[in-house]
Amino acid sequence: MTTANIDYDYLLKFLVLGDSGVGKTCLLYQYTDGRFHTQFISTVGIDFREKRLVYSSRGRRHRIHLQIWDTAGQERFRSLTTAFYRDAMGFLLIFDLTSQKSFLEITNWLEQLRMHAYTEDPDVVLCGNKCDLLQLRVVSREQVAALAQRYRLPYIETSACTGANIQQAVELLVGRVMERIENAVSNRDFTLLMAQSRRLPNIAYGPDIVRLHQANGSPPRRNRNCNC
Repeated sequence: MTTANIDYDYLLKFLVLGDSGVGKTCLLYQYTDGRFHTQFISTVGIDFREKRLVYSSRGRRHRIHLQIWDTAGQERFRSLTTAFYRDAMGFLLIFDLTSQKSFLEITNWLEQLRMHAYTEDPDVVLCGNKCDLLQLRVVSREQVAALAQRYRLPYIETSACTGANIQQAVELLVGRVMERIENAVSNRDFTLLMAQSRRLPNIAYGPDIVRLHQANGSPPRRNRNCNC
């Protein structure tokens, strides 16, 4: 695709991370398609969904093409999925409010991010999923608040079943990434990220369009109740 055929201003690539079974795939389908999968689908390797949106900032409207990559949570796929970290511009880190283990694993996921992301301080939004399952909740708000404060993470509780706060979580991450772009387009970390991705379109910066890449420049089931 040449730059002349691109009908958006920014391509943002996000990664959804978290243990297997926390509801990453269900959350992603709820955001892009507005529907809930009643069956558990274990992601094999990696897959992605896309969505268009308009982001307004500083008196300007930016057309955004959003790619959200869904990663496998199983340990056996970890070496495969970490290869995608460096090209991602933002991360949705998901845990299950009904699983203490998935919450405790958050620190390990953050360590993986600091090792493999394009910067040691990437944009991350922490999501406590399955907030609709009040009777099954085992992770307290106090626990999450302490962890979010420790790592300076924005936190939001979501439900892939009802759709609660999913759009807000994605929009929160979009806002943080766009703020980084607008404030630090000349930053070394950001420049490195841009250079590594050949899919990025023109970046709107100031009154003009900055050409980052010229045209000739050089992816088992079991029944489950509503608990994703």
